[in-house]
Amino acid sequence: MAWIITKYFLTAAMVVLISELAKRSDRLGGFVAALPLVTVLALIWLHLEQQPQDKIANHAWYTFWYVVPTLPMFLAFPALLPRIGFWPTILASIVITVLCFGLFALLVRRFGVELL
Repeated sequence: MAWIITKYFLTAAMVVLISELAKRSDRLGGFVAALPLVTVLALIWLHLEQQPQDKIANHAWYTFWYVVPTLPMFLAFPALLPRIGFWPTILASIVITVLCFGLFALLVRRFGVELL
């Protein structure tokens, strides 16, 4: 149980750190948020929990493919925010991400990458 609490604490601490950095500096907060810190932590947790190397490698592989279709949301969010407000922008960003993911999954399937 202590291990799970430690994992939650360290992972949550990263989110708090990023939000605090973003309050002080847009650029620094964005830079740290763009780092794959959660993925690195997940890879560390998987390794420490003695998961097979192929499972750890697959996690990194699929993370790459799942990140790509999320990128348009980061362009749409700042464009939509002043026009429609925060909550509608969040909702629109989620819809954009889901649509981009679906289209991207269909595209990469042609190259042998199965995301769905």
